[in-house]
Amino acid sequence: MKKINITSIALLVYLVIMSVIGWPGNNQENGYVEYFCVIGITLAIICLLRYLQIRRLKIRKKWNEDNNTSQPSE
Repeated sequence: MKKINITSIALLVYLVIMSVIGWPGNNQENGYVEYFCVIGITLAIICLLRYLQIRRLKIRKKWNEDNNTSQPSE
């Protein structure tokens, strides 16, 4: 689980940094709706990636346990 946490934290830090850099400011021409939608979509993608990584590890662990129990001991 440690690699998953590191990956998620790194992506969240990247998102925060890019959000600060891309802040529209007080300019009325900049779209706040677009800005926050992009942040929301990015957060959803990070959550989906985390879910898929955890699921993959569980499947891999189950598969390894099944292979280890099916092999005869020497």
